[in-house]
Amino acid sequence: MKTRIALLCAALLFAASALAQQVQPLERIAAVVDEDVILQSELDRAVANILAQYADRRHQLPPRQVLERQVLERLILMKLQTARAAETGVRVGDAEVDAAISAIAQQNNLSPDQLRQQLAREGMSIEDFRASLRDEILIQRLRQRFAQSRISVSDAEVDAALAARAGAAQYHLAHILVALPEGATPEQIAIGQQKIDGIKSLLDRGEMDFAAAAVRYSDSPNALEGGNLGWRTLDEVPVAFANAIRSMSPGEVIGPIRGPSGFQLLQLVDVRESAGAGPTVTQYNARHILVRPAEGPAGDSEARARIETLRARIAGGADFQAVAQESSDDTLSREDGGDLGWFTEDEFGPEFGGQVAALEDGQVSAPFRTQAGWHIVQRVGSRQASVDDENRRAQVRESIGQRKLEDEWDRYLREMRGEAYVDIRIGNTAAGG
Repeated sequence: MKTRIALLCAALLFAASALAQQVQPLERIAAVVDEDVILQSELDRAVANILAQYADRRHQLPPRQVLERQVLERLILMKLQTARAAETGVRVGDAEVDAAISAIAQQNNLSPDQLRQQLAREGMSIEDFRASLRDEILIQRLRQRFAQSRISVSDAEVDAALAARAGAAQYHLAHILVALPEGATPEQIAIGQQKIDGIKSLLDRGEMDFAAAAVRYSDSPNALEGGNLGWRTLDEVPVAFANAIRSMSPGEVIGPIRGPSGFQLLQLVDVRESAGAGPTVTQYNARHILVRPAEGPAGDSEARARIETLRARIAGGADFQAVAQESSDDTLSREDGGDLGWFTEDEFGPEFGGQVAALEDGQVSAPFRTQAGWHIVQRVGSRQASVDDENRRAQVRESIGQRKLEDEWDRYLREMRGEAYVDIRIGNTAAGG
């Protein structure tokens, strides 16, 4: 009897050992974001991308633990935004991701297979790249919807900005933000003030340059880009800074100034004068063919099959204009063979403009998807054109809208982050809220 029990125990131990070897350890969770999770592998890949970007400037990065928390906050915001996009009905189909990947490959003079190989060399699978690109398109569309519903610019604002811009200079700016939560307590305000004063003190003593300080200490989403805000005219700058910027010299830093988001430092990186001949803009001349999807579950796939058939006819020698007159669903351009005239890159939306800009004159694009439907486009030509009054007003309206959008979108993200359940599981502490 004892022998049978011993044999049975040995068999059970062997089976348990074999099972243990087959079971793979569960992947570690870096953070829980509402009903979603961020895996440690996602965080590791994102951190690795930052380290690769700073390969020759590693000294500018904060300690690994701080960098991980910065990158994790970016991933948390992305999860929240993609979830909100899904809740509000924003969708991105596989075909749209395919079109975006084709455009990226074209812009880098690569075939799809070459792009896949380059991603593999950089440690990223095509599946991860597709997922990341889908998220970027979703967030871009969510932001566009937000702008359409929340942002307006009056004619009076445009008139005032045009008057201020006459002969105006452009300013290359960077900033550092120490964020404060909505309804910050006196203690939180005091801590924020102490932190921004400490950063300013480091800069004043020359112990760190501004870009490195932004990477290490800023709470802004563009911290890892050194806080770079790009070139702006004064009407694109918050009023709290605009007057001071006029009297600043390149390299000078002003602040801290408390704004809606928290305490900020602003650096004037460089100044340039507007060209005497006035600004110019790149315009494109193109033709397109549009196929609108019918309603129903098969509508999009049928539209895609139809546009691919039209593209194959043109590749086989059919005249683009003749095919457009015969088959395009765009009633405004169909009679003219799909001719859209001269237009700027952003005039018909970023997806369409990006496709046109990536083509050579005479080249026909692969099929791609926009909110209007499926397109193929033939670029006819490009030119540098003077910005007339109408275009100038449109550009000023756009720049004012972008400035307003930045402020409102930042506030929207902070509200979204504050209302979400977030459980951070990296480091020595776990935080929920």
